Amino acid sequence: MALEMYLDLFSQPCRSVYIFAKKNNISFDFMKVSLLEGEQYGEEFGKINMIRKAPAIRDGDFCLAESIAILKYLAEKYQTSDHWYPADLQKRARVNEYLSWQHMGIRMHGSKMFWLRLLIPKIMGVEVPKDKMDGALEDLEGSLKLIEEKFIGDKPFIAGEQISLADLVAIVEIMQPVGSGLDVFEGRLKLSAWRDRVQAEIGKELFDEAHQGILASQEMVKNMDSSKMQHGESPSGAGVIPIHDLAKFLRSPSSNSSVFFKGLCEQKVA
Repeated sequence: MALEMYLDLFSQPCRSVYIFAKKNNISFDFMKVSLLEGEQYGEEFGKINMIRKAPAIRDGDFCLAESIAILKYLAEKYQTSDHWYPADLQKRARVNEYLSWQHMGIRMHGSKMFWLRLLIPKIMGVEVPKDKMDGALEDLEGSLKLIEEKFIGDKPFIAGEQISLADLVAIVEIMQPVGSGLDVFEGRLKLSAWRDRVQAEIGKELFDEAHQGILASQEMVKNMDSSKMQHGESPSGAGVIPIHDLAKFLRSPSSNSSVFFKGLCEQKVA
């Protein structure tokens, strides 16, 4: 039985798994799960992952969820090149350090900008208040600064001289707000140079293939029927948010926005 991967490439974690498998010539059947259409709630997907998150894989009788667990499983099962998940204790620790930080360190803030710039205006028909937008941008910029100064530093890649799972997981998250029209690389020479190195290691064709959907998000959202989005069904893979919760968010103090988006990011992607 072929390895099955249940993916939606609008989701950052799904893109990391897809790119890793393709780059390492891991044969798999692509099982598309449209998070926008709510297919993660279907009976068949529930048999693969009862948590209702994407990505998920089925390898024979073995099912696995959570992108980080999947990436490590694939790296070890298929004995991919050591640089992806190094055997060296300290290099592996650097990879694990980033993987442990990234979920709330960058994903929440990148996803937040995607929602604020594209989805909430479409769903609610109103622009997000400037104070909330400014606060979200400040949070994102803080995370990007940490990636540049702490995680990349003076090295070509996060774990050292070669690309690793940490770089792969980082780039897909950083590309998410780019899909909303925000050029996060502008004025960030170190981050831009790192992106170019990561893209070169992955291969431009594969990189572009994996990101073509998210980079076309502005046009896609513009053409969406907002009446079908009244539960906040999101092409970013961010989950399902009731309309009254979005209204409450828009009325709430800016200090509460991180709590709202923490819940958002903990929903239907892994």
